[in-house]
Amino acid sequence: MSLFAREGLENRELIHDNDKCVGCGICADTCPTEALRLGPIVPIARGLLKMDYISCNKNECVLCGLCASSCPFGALTLKIDGEEISQLKDYPNWHNDAKINEEDCLFCGRCVEACPRDTIFFKRDLPDRNDLLVGEISINDEDCIYCRICSELCPASAITVTSNNEFGIPDTIEVDDSKCVYCKVCKAACPENAITAICSTCMHNEEIEKPQITGTVFIEGKCIDCGWCKSVCPADAIEVNKPFIGEILRDPELVCKGETCHACKDVCPCNAVEIIDNESHMDPEHCNLCGSCAKACPQNLLTIKRESMELDNIKSTSWQDILGKLVE
Repeated sequence: MSLFAREGLENRELIHDNDKCVGCGICADTCPTEALRLGPIVPIARGLLKMDYISCNKNECVLCGLCASSCPFGALTLKIDGEEISQLKDYPNWHNDAKINEEDCLFCGRCVEACPRDTIFFKRDLPDRNDLLVGEISINDEDCIYCRICSELCPASAITVTSNNEFGIPDTIEVDDSKCVYCKVCKAACPENAITAICSTCMHNEEIEKPQITGTVFIEGKCIDCGWCKSVCPADAIEVNKPFIGEILRDPELVCKGETCHACKDVCPCNAVEIIDNESHMDPEHCNLCGSCAKACPQNLLTIKRESMELDNIKSTSWQDILGKLVE
């Protein structure tokens, strides 16, 4: 959504993507004119309010781009004459990212299940099941009584019994060879011994080529570099470079409300907060130090201490002073 635009010697436009926004408030804290305002992030995160995490006062915004340069997640974009400042040589650049090496990927899909932002695209191509099986099955129509026992027990749903007469009495049975796995459950269950089934897969096991699982997987734009995908990947095919290095500190003199509050857990975009024994516990492995939890805590007992960040090419001295406060 376009927050503000201005035409002149340079055409400037500030754009906010709420799908990428995590409600951390870094942009609002960075804004030199206090034109950006962080909304009520807790009810928004809980789905009680339908509104963006941030709003912009157009009378105060000067379209300098500091907010866009301070956002590690690409939720804010400033365009100058149609080009994003992140692509311009005179503006800062973030280097946090997450990448999947498809050559090492097993296409198991665990990263998709673990991603708290549903931002991983995944599609795998499986081999033809019949290429992995060797066997035969046949049903003697003269002996079959069409009782449907085999159809109901078949684990692959490969057998169908239908009626081709005006009375609706079952009189036809068919086996779908593309589904049958030659398990012989039907043969064992048939009360009339009308089914003959042979599984030769084990006998020809060495002749069956190992299947090749291929596919496509990549991380889309809403990634916040939490690292869940990397943690669950059994092939070590994912690399994650977080935006900040540091820790979350808690004031020992203040009391966490735990289950009666859980604001930190509700706003955390990383699924990095758990309530254990009525106290919040942060998972440092999956926290990206965005600071949403600290903004949400009504007790003000959390402090984000960032030691370094993956932001460089800050050429302006004043911008260095302002952006440098993110790691103080």
